[in-house]
Amino acid sequence: MKNHIKLIIGALVISSILTILLLININERKSEVEESYKKLVKVTEDDTDPEKWGINWPKQYDSYKLTAEATKTRYGGHGGSEALPEQKIERDPWLKRMFKGYAFSIDYRDRRGHAYMLEDQEQTKRQTKPQSGSCLHCHASIMPLYRELGDGNAIKGFEKTHQYSYEELNEMLHESGHGHPVSCVDCHEPNTMKLRVTRPGFIQGIQALANSTSQVSYLPSIERWRESSQTNPYDPNESATQTEMRSFVCAQCHVEYYCGSEMTLEFPWSNGLKAEDLEKHWNETHLPDGKRFFDYKHKESGAEILKVQHPEFELWSQGIHARSGVACADCHMPYQRDGASKISDHWVRSPLLNINNACQTCHHINEEQILKEVDIIQDRNYKLLKRGGESLMALLDAIQIAKDSGATQNELKEALEFQRKAQWRLDYIAAENSMGFHAPQEAARILGEAIDYARQGQVKAMSIK
Repeated sequence: MKNHIKLIIGALVISSILTILLLININERKSEVEESYKKLVKVTEDDTDPEKWGINWPKQYDSYKLTAEATKTRYGGHGGSEALPEQKIERDPWLKRMFKGYAFSIDYRDRRGHAYMLEDQEQTKRQTKPQSGSCLHCHASIMPLYRELGDGNAIKGFEKTHQYSYEELNEMLHESGHGHPVSCVDCHEPNTMKLRVTRPGFIQGIQALANSTSQVSYLPSIERWRESSQTNPYDPNESATQTEMRSFVCAQCHVEYYCGSEMTLEFPWSNGLKAEDLEKHWNETHLPDGKRFFDYKHKESGAEILKVQHPEFELWSQGIHARSGVACADCHMPYQRDGASKISDHWVRSPLLNINNACQTCHHINEEQILKEVDIIQDRNYKLLKRGGESLMALLDAIQIAKDSGATQNELKEALEFQRKAQWRLDYIAAENSMGFHAPQEAARILGEAIDYARQGQVKAMSIK
């Protein structure tokens, strides 16, 4: 009997100890959530070095440093970090011919991680041709320099940068101590760590989109602003939802824009975000000399060409993920568990390299099946892209034959317009970094139009007597 009582008392003691330990653990986890970070150093708007921010937010900084690691998927990325990535124009020679007359025909490589975004821009052979200081808008943590150039007004400073050469502005950047790739301060408010957008090009572009009549159901804050009194311009930092901001911070750079010395850097969103909306914006834009806007004249044909940058945000906006409320960061910077709290993974990379966190939170199928379905989508897109390239080469061949036979530029005018249309669409998908995955049906539509316009231009050139 006494032994039985001792066993009961022992069990109660053990149970009490376990309960106390559980409560302690719960309290510790609550504390972790309430105090997700400790400010050991003060960071300000002028702290562009991510290492300093890493003192306060080591987990985020540790994952950001991984963007220096080599990552590669079937249709993108770089297989080694010790040298510059592979040349796209050597792998797909039609790209080199498509860009004749433009610096991309000299050097056009696969992408690397965010850690290299400034270094790769500084090292590219495109720098052998005059480049605009505007190009640093998306490759450097440049906001302090904008404020310096604008006497405290970042917008005014930004609007001056196209007047500087890349070499001049890059030297100023390093001399001011801000020679870093896009950094923490570009997406986070230093005191609260709240997501925010800083890039003047994006702020002006999203305001132009808000003022348009384009359907933007995937951006509910703009729809609400349109229904309001519109006393003040649309301000994403005041009105956007957290989900929208998890795309907007990426859309500061992963977009189509003009970047040259003729005029201020510009996002072409005044008519909407579809490929033809952006094309319409550029067609309605005039250079300072009054001529219709173009990025360069094709060296072979003389056509006035529009060069696309990398319209990931625009293509995403036309896809199922945008319509479903899935933000860029949900796939490329998914949440991960850290004790009782969760943080965004700052190793920005392809979701295909992080399927468990990036895909399977929504798609409850096995990893092999996800990879297979993505590969089917991207493979179909790549084959369409190659057919588009073949069609454009046939158009250029036809134009050259017509020129060799004595055709004038005026006689070739219709064929050259078809080249401008075809090349805009072909480059739109070639430059976009998802191989069509961000919006497969939209990408296929755009490539179908590219092939059609190229063949129509070919017929026009061949019909010249």
